[in-house]
Amino acid sequence: TVIRAAILIQNWYRFTMARLEMRRRYSLSIFQSIEYADEQDQLQLSNFFTFMLDHCTHPDSVSHIFTSPSVSQVVDEGLYLTEFEKKIDVPDSYYGPRLSFPLTVEDANALLHAFRNEQLLHARYVLQLLCETRRVLKEMPNITHLSTSYSREITVCGKVPEKVAALGYRLILQINGLPSEQNRYVFNGDFVDRGKNSMEILIILFAFLLIYPNDLHLNRGNHEDYIMNLRYGFTKEVSKKYKDHGKQILCLLRDVFSWLPLATIIDSKVLILHGGISDTTDLDFLNALERNKVRVHIRGVVILDILWSDPRSQNGCTPNKCRGGGCYFGPDVTAKLFERYNLKMLIRSHEFKPEGYEISHNGKVITIFSASNYYEEGSNRGAYIKLNPELIPRFVQYQVSKYTRRQNLRERVGTIESSALKSLREKIYAHRSELTRAFAQHDLNGTGRISVNDWAAAMESVLQLELPWRMLCSQLAQTNPDGEVDFMSCFYDLKIGQPIKEVQPALVETLCRYRKDLEIVFNVMDKDHSGLISLDEFGQTWRLFASHLGIDVYDESLEKLVLSIDYNKDGYIDFNEFLEAFHVVHRLEKKAN
Repeated sequence: TVIRAAILIQNWYRFTMARLEMRRRYSLSIFQSIEYADEQDQLQLSNFFTFMLDHCTHPDSVSHIFTSPSVSQVVDEGLYLTEFEKKIDVPDSYYGPRLSFPLTVEDANALLHAFRNEQLLHARYVLQLLCETRRVLKEMPNITHLSTSYSREITVCGKVPEKVAALGYRLILQINGLPSEQNRYVFNGDFVDRGKNSMEILIILFAFLLIYPNDLHLNRGNHEDYIMNLRYGFTKEVSKKYKDHGKQILCLLRDVFSWLPLATIIDSKVLILHGGISDTTDLDFLNALERNKVRVHIRGVVILDILWSDPRSQNGCTPNKCRGGGCYFGPDVTAKLFERYNLKMLIRSHEFKPEGYEISHNGKVITIFSASNYYEEGSNRGAYIKLNPELIPRFVQYQVSKYTRRQNLRERVGTIESSALKSLREKIYAHRSELTRAFAQHDLNGTGRISVNDWAAAMESVLQLELPWRMLCSQLAQTNPDGEVDFMSCFYDLKIGQPIKEVQPALVETLCRYRKDLEIVFNVMDKDHSGLISLDEFGQTWRLFASHLGIDVYDESLEKLVLSIDYNKDGYIDFNEFLEAFHVVHRLEKKAN
């Protein structure tokens, strides 16, 4: 009896753990699929800016997207050191770090202390720091060459931005030690976006770069880019923290990002870059580029592959359709590049990994992902690599946590699952009309119910997220005792905040779906960061956007909508307030609780 009871308990435990692991995996798949779909939209938006430049009656309003600020512009903005003292005063009431250049380790420690206490570095010192960083980066090659012979180990960190990114960096530096001549680092891109402390992270990294330019190295990631920052939060963060000088800081940051090196090679054997490679990757050509004149978000440029590509187990090199940019490269592509340049290992980041790292291509490719809790608290570990002179990688895993230590495994998985399903429901609702038509094609008798297989097929045909829809059906829709799906139940708990009732439903849904893209477009046109745009500019931008994407909506309906929120009738609208009305909200769900 005891043995039988033990077996039953063991089977129950295994079943419970397997079910929890299944829920965790499909939740992470949801997050990743939505993230990649968003990146497709981002690259499509970049194409729209090119289209807009060709068709806009005021091309100067968008031409600045494609050019970094020139040296003369920077001087005109008063950004060089000689101009700071004349233009930006530091009041006596400021108690944060007061930097003097060249920086010392004491300055870096003062910055760390200030940021732990949620103090901002004054704009004057931020601009001085960025100018000094720009000066140092300009002297660096596109591909940095390092040697392990000068130190015992080199630490390589991948993507770090996360909901508690500042904690992530502090934990790495706490566990592994601060950068120094004896403790060298390579940070492999994506220092900004998706977190609320990206500016502080940059300041710390740039400060140590200035103190130890031969011992701390920064590779550019796909998020060190003007358009990406508009979409994923860094531009908003800077503008909010530095209201008076945000425009100057963003202008200079854009130039600084353009000078970041593209790759690092250790001991002529280990290639480190953010994304990956392709069958056309040429390191000699890459090293000869004028990197400050290349845009990472425009298709066709050579660095798109090294910043956006992902490895796959299948041989060959194919377009990365999930992300919409870069490629999938197989073991044969890796082997070919290694043979050409006598390499031993490729270390890259860019891609979420639940354990913080992954080894592929027969040990030749390592993905290092240093952002723990990337999608949600408890969703994943972060990791970094330590390379010794024998070039044998040692992985160090960690997880930053404010809350998950208080939760058991079931609670942690439940939190991740709930957040993932919420994001998925919002995406489903934004495609309500298309999904309804797809469901109706399977509902020949007009019953409002279809089979699970047909429901899953309709979902994938519209959303194209490659998710396990059959498994997710019970979470997203209601089924009757016969197992048929009430397909309209997908939309029951959601609605869109609609400004006026007279607006065509198709227009409301379209604005909801492309709200994030339109926000970026309008912010680009809003040069003075006032949050206002003229009715003429709004109308023209919308017509161009709709034409580019093949969207068919009624102009009269849009005009009526826009006029309704020009409250003081001055010919301008607050576009952020306008777009906020088209959020998908979970109000019905909250009322039910």
